[in-house]
Amino acid sequence: MAASSPAGRVRRLVTTRAGGVSAAPYDSFNLGDHVGDDPTAVAANRQRLAAGIGLTPDRVVWMEQLHTRNVTVVDGPVDEPVPATDALVTTTPGLALAVLTADCVPLLLSDDEAGVIAAVHAGRVGARNHIVPAVLTAMADLGAEAARISAWLGPAASGERYEVPAAMQQDVERHLPGSACRTLRGTAGLDLRVGIAAQLERAGVQRLWIDPRCTISDTALFSHRRGAPTGRMASVIWIDDDTAERAQ
Repeated sequence: MAASSPAGRVRRLVTTRAGGVSAAPYDSFNLGDHVGDDPTAVAANRQRLAAGIGLTPDRVVWMEQLHTRNVTVVDGPVDEPVPATDALVTTTPGLALAVLTADCVPLLLSDDEAGVIAAVHAGRVGARNHIVPAVLTAMADLGAEAARISAWLGPAASGERYEVPAAMQQDVERHLPGSACRTLRGTAGLDLRVGIAAQLERAGVQRLWIDPRCTISDTALFSHRRGAPTGRMASVIWIDDDTAERAQ
């Protein structure tokens, strides 16, 4: 997916398990540095990701994801993952924002006209605690408008397979209406992508794309629920800019 922006084209991608150097059980394109994988392998995989999108590794911004509702605006490279945040927002071309997942919902947002983008880690806790409205507010502060925002919800645990206790389902449904569902087993489940999409629509975001893949059932993807320990995929958004520093 790509669209016009004053600074360039907004680009998005999501990785899979394939194409990296990590050994089992993180095989092979693990991009998470917090799951027990060899740091050298993770660094090599991150280098490979950056090169693949035409940027140097320092131009990819990562988060210390802690299931918060914290949102951080960044305007340039950072030396370490942004601490204690679960959403990044920028207007800087050539700066890629990355979110790591292995069942949670990766959400990528852009107002192409204003040149504002965001990457969001929308797990059960963060989505339930309204991280998405917090991100929309941060984007609006930088000139974005809900009616112009495009939203992409990436691969995540599907409602058919995301089984939770009934009390947890009811709690999430109160805070994120539309999330409650029944699993294939007929038990209480959650479909966070449905709940988040409904929340975005209520906020005025109408351009929505949902990747239908279920991380639990699709073995080409990492899934913590299917088999921990495991690796993490990255969903990445950036504004392409020919003047940004490129990987050699």
